[in-house]
Amino acid sequence: MAFHFSWAFVFGILGNLVSFGVSLAPLPTFYQIYKKKTSEGFQSIPYVVSLFSAMLWIYYALLKKDAILLITINTFCVFIQTFYIFTYFFYAPKKERIVTVKLILFFNVFGFGVICLSTLFLKEGLRLCVLGYICMAFALGVFAAPLCIVRKVIKTKSAEFMPFYLSLFLTLGAIMWFFYGLFLHDMNIAVPNVLGFTFGILQMILYAIYRKNSKKVVEEPKISEHTIDVGKPSTMVSSELSTAVPQPTTGGIVEKAQNMEGSNQV
Repeated sequence: MAFHFSWAFVFGILGNLVSFGVSLAPLPTFYQIYKKKTSEGFQSIPYVVSLFSAMLWIYYALLKKDAILLITINTFCVFIQTFYIFTYFFYAPKKERIVTVKLILFFNVFGFGVICLSTLFLKEGLRLCVLGYICMAFALGVFAAPLCIVRKVIKTKSAEFMPFYLSLFLTLGAIMWFFYGLFLHDMNIAVPNVLGFTFGILQMILYAIYRKNSKKVVEEPKISEHTIDVGKPSTMVSSELSTAVPQPTTGGIVEKAQNMEGSNQV
């Protein structure tokens, strides 16, 4: 047992380090927003969803009692995502502020509140089981989000829209958190990261195939590259939505693809 938990600690620390870096990935975007005093059409949903994911995993880790490394990274994610949201809210136009408030009320107030209340009166073992399934289902959905950018890359035959290093670190995060869940004997953490690792490898393969065609695509305006990390079991998102699900965040890549696709239609 001690052997398993010692390895869980090692991979948990590595997962924290990788997810910490992924969570800071949007900082250049927000520095750009700060300099230009405008949100420039960026969307707040990746950050709101990442905050929601981090809140879920903290709740799960508190009930589990032996997952302190989930608490550390997701606590950091709560602070950094809150910072992103407040910064976005300060510089966003009125319409986008209203949308952001609605998203926060839906996910972080109503959604999280319903989950807490619906599990509050369950027996401790059953509560942890139900909450674990909820976290796992949400994490699987987050990891599936990069399919949007995968479709875009295949359609354009260009890796212009796929940030390679972000995909690389999200994949590394998925590996670390998978082994953390495995050695902790927690499939709610391990299983979603199998999907995260698979999609990460797929993105890097597509990058290797289409990277030489990147320059053929007309340069598009830069946009957020935030992700939801499900290794921290937040995130996130990836690519643009970093929570760590035990992994961040996939929201960013998806947001990037959607914004670019929209600009192509203009």
